[in-house]
Amino acid sequence: MTTSDSLVTLEINNAVALLTLNNPPLNLVTLSLSRELRSLLKQLDGDDDVRVVVLTGSGKKAFCVGSDIKEFPEVWDDVISKKLQKENETFNAIEFLNKPVIAALEGVVCGGGFEMAMACDMRILSDSGKIALPEINLGVFPGSGGLFRLPKLVGTAKAMELMMTGSFVEAKRCLEWGMVNRLAPAGTTVEAALELAREIALKPFEAIRLIKQGVRAIGMQSTEHCFYQNLRFSQEIFQTRDCAEGVAAFLEKREAKFL
Repeated sequence: MTTSDSLVTLEINNAVALLTLNNPPLNLVTLSLSRELRSLLKQLDGDDDVRVVVLTGSGKKAFCVGSDIKEFPEVWDDVISKKLQKENETFNAIEFLNKPVIAALEGVVCGGGFEMAMACDMRILSDSGKIALPEINLGVFPGSGGLFRLPKLVGTAKAMELMMTGSFVEAKRCLEWGMVNRLAPAGTTVEAALELAREIALKPFEAIRLIKQGVRAIGMQSTEHCFYQNLRFSQEIFQTRDCAEGVAAFLEKREAKFL
């Protein structure tokens, strides 16, 4: 159970979980926040009553601006295993959660904050928000997934431009480039994300689960491999009760009653 002083809070309502980074005003990713987030994601992964997760940050200034640089001196002797590996494990836990994750992004989203958002399945950004990967200005590159997740969203050339310049991208262009799915008026991204989450939560869960798993797995494979992978996923989904009900409802011209 999370409390008001938790670095990540959790609320569950009608099959939708709301995870909130609670380290205002910038919601910096500390070692403790990363640990708490991993723990809650593990809990949600095993909670069959939760079908969709929304991830957001507290306050309106920033969803998250990345790692707390003040922690670097204490991990400098082994920054990979003490910090970077932990962040990667946390963001991977988002990507490979067995249910969809929607990021509700208010204000500034940069560095590890955007890498966290990229690990989510969908992103809703405030229309006054902006995004950047400024690690180049510290003499490093996005080491918690940006290097391989960003090209999948925007293509190789734009990804290189963003990572090599560290420049901020305004909300409208973020949408045009495919960095986010939707824009919402400032202050309303959480409600917009929850509305989308509630819509998805009403869909047949096994199909939703396999869509997420299939898109993630197949998107990284060759066409030849995808062909057989796709057939395997299809075989699994066609054996579910929800699939049988959906087909029957269509043929009988009635509303489906999914599990």
